[in-house]
Amino acid sequence: MQAILLAAGLGQRMRPLTATVPKPLLKVGEHALIEHQLMRLARAGVSRVAVNLFHLGDLIQEVLGDGSRYGLEIAWSPERQLLDTGGGIIQALPLLQGDSFIVANADVWTEFDYAGLRPVDGTGTLAHLVLAPNSPSKPNGDFFLRADGRIYDHNGAGARPYTFAGISVMHRNLFAGLKPQPLSVVPLLRAAMARGQVGGELFSGDWADVGTPERLRELNARR
Repeated sequence: MQAILLAAGLGQRMRPLTATVPKPLLKVGEHALIEHQLMRLARAGVSRVAVNLFHLGDLIQEVLGDGSRYGLEIAWSPERQLLDTGGGIIQALPLLQGDSFIVANADVWTEFDYAGLRPVDGTGTLAHLVLAPNSPSKPNGDFFLRADGRIYDHNGAGARPYTFAGISVMHRNLFAGLKPQPLSVVPLLRAAMARGQVGGELFSGDWADVGTPERLRELNARR
């Protein structure tokens, strides 16, 4: 599969760091957050990654280049207006081949192995989400995972709440008939969940939502 990295956000919670540096370029150790993601995708066999751009996007493009230093090819998807997650994915779709593709936030830190992800069929399953255990900053999570591997946005028999890790596999059919415009992917996922068309898994390994300067300092302190 090929992949989309979402890197267009404003990074408002990370200010003042993101006033001059886009959040995906903030460093964990020797490498920027987005570089860690690119290297993990390359190790999993991903050969082409589309990256959407908006806030200070020219700096991201300047640092990453064509992607060859990471062992893959980068296709750029600059946005004239901020399209949010759904609109950003829809605009980037023509840059990818294949019906299923990985979608990941460029600004999360994780040791998740992307090689374990598989395509979804586009009918019974429109998306497969990776979830993480809840943190003190988000104790109630985002979605509910059932024992049968189905994900819902409400509680049900045997379901437990977890936090969306910002890693998924999606199918083009999730976006059928939609044009690039400001749109969150969450309502599309919730509608698919209501039809039982979203699966998922729990990842209990190293993962962090680097949402504030304090969390970035904590992450670097333990690396």
